[in-house]
Amino acid sequence: MAKLYFDGNMELIRNMVISIIGFGNQGSAQALNLRDGGFRVLIGNIEDEYAKRARDLGFTVYSIPEAVKLGNVIVMAIPDEVQPEVWVKDIQPNLSPGKIVIFLSGYNVFYGFIKPPRDVDVIMVAPRMIGEGVRENFLNNKGFPVLIGVSNDYSGKAWDYALAYSKAIGAIGRPGGVAVESSFEEETITDLFSEHTWAGAFLFLLAEGYNVLIENGVSPEAAMLELWASGELVAITKAIAEKGLFAQLRGHSTTSQYGHLTWGPHYVTDEVKRLMREAIRQIKNGEFAREWALEKMLGYPVFNRLWDEVMKSRAWQDEDRLYKLLGRRK
Repeated sequence: MAKLYFDGNMELIRNMVISIIGFGNQGSAQALNLRDGGFRVLIGNIEDEYAKRARDLGFTVYSIPEAVKLGNVIVMAIPDEVQPEVWVKDIQPNLSPGKIVIFLSGYNVFYGFIKPPRDVDVIMVAPRMIGEGVRENFLNNKGFPVLIGVSNDYSGKAWDYALAYSKAIGAIGRPGGVAVESSFEEETITDLFSEHTWAGAFLFLLAEGYNVLIENGVSPEAAMLELWASGELVAITKAIAEKGLFAQLRGHSTTSQYGHLTWGPHYVTDEVKRLMREAIRQIKNGEFAREWALEKMLGYPVFNRLWDEVMKSRAWQDEDRLYKLLGRRK
């Protein structure tokens, strides 16, 4: 069993300058939480819409090299695929001994795309939810789970710093929060495995279910509201988190329970099991990471084509019309 932590001493980093590199979903959420907690936060970013948003929210924005020089704690909140280039160009040359570098995922350190120097602490604090949830939970005085890991313990206090930062962003020290002792390798494998298996399958299974309902005379509106647009999925996933994967079924009608339990296993075929094992094989041996790195080098041709295909699908087109009518999309 993994070691669990429910609190930490955030006073260890209270007087440090925390430089958030990148102001996207996680970067902005964590920066806001830290500032609300009284920490000294600055943003390192290129001049783009994210830098403008940070300034609009009252943050001081520096170039990435300057932010690294000024910060005691450097938080890597830019996308995985651009981190190696930014690291070599803007971050590593400006690191000095004794700084603390925090990664929000294990990806680049585990695969060796980034090789930090030995004279800094290298820590992972990886929230198990999107940035919006990190911020919303903080505002509601709720904690959230994070995986923590240490790749280099230069100071001898790296694990303590991991817990201090976890508490500073609101993950632990609040109801429902927990820090799970993990590693850069474990976080990468589990995170990519979810993205490559059930999470992606879930989206495309719903889209195909939509097509089947339409083929059988169900209106687009009724089909979409049944499958995802009503928000019922949010209630179900919340119940799973609070009650357990199968225990939450007790909150459904007995007809629903019987349908879940009889039909659910049929979709876990031998081919699905084979695909899951193939996915984790490619994650562990670095095949996917090399593929994704090449995709970036080539200008994202497959990535862009796949998005074009999704946006041309019936599910996307019908959803676009309904969501505009409901005022959810411009």
